[in-house]
Amino acid sequence: MKSILIFIICISLTNVAASQAVLPDVQVKESGGKVVISWLNDYKKPVSVISIQRSYDSLRNFTTIGAVLNPQNLENGYLDKNPPYTKMYYRVFISFEGGAYVYSKSQKPITEILTTTIKTKDGKDSVIIITSSQPQPWQLDSKADSTGLEPYPTTGPKAKPLSKLVHNYGQDVVLNLPYAATRKYLLKFFDETGKLVLEIKDFKETFLIIEKVNFKRSGTYNFELYENGALIDENIVVIARDAKVNSKK
Repeated sequence: MKSILIFIICISLTNVAASQAVLPDVQVKESGGKVVISWLNDYKKPVSVISIQRSYDSLRNFTTIGAVLNPQNLENGYLDKNPPYTKMYYRVFISFEGGAYVYSKSQKPITEILTTTIKTKDGKDSVIIITSSQPQPWQLDSKADSTGLEPYPTTGPKAKPLSKLVHNYGQDVVLNLPYAATRKYLLKFFDETGKLVLEIKDFKETFLIIEKVNFKRSGTYNFELYENGALIDENIVVIARDAKVNSKK
């Protein structure tokens, strides 16, 4: 996780060079409201200028927002720290010594999905968390999830309102922690017998998805969410069984 953040801030492309686009193609990624444009320079002829342009339109009205200091570098990139819109179109202008030039194809950023592994308290099981740094439409959804599953009892003695911080989304569990960058969070999940099955801490991202597979089996799980050591939320999530597929035609 740290190496990815360093990559975003410092535009260090060494660890991902093998998957980078080669000029005139570029790679455009969005993460945390910032956009990274990166590439490899395999040109044999000297490159004099590489400038970065963006536009709301994919074909016209491009504006130059910056240029790289060393266009000859094999691995290079540019960080757009404050784009007005994270789905704008980007391209680079490449000028060669002698006056020839070329543009890369314009493209929208791809939202970066990061993967991290956190061990449970007993140190035996690994928890795979898919993290998305871009707020999603469901982040403050107070209704049943998109599959129609009601993640919390709505009637009876155990009825509880849907948590806005930890709740079901489809078959997975969503975390919405808007202050993760400045506050310490600790999240614990317990099975129906009260046994601790997952304990996650040191959150760095504000919007997280915990995949269903991490809960090992279907059922109802109680959770406790702590912020700076204080319990701020407790409720349940429901991990549904996989739907059976009828293989008969």
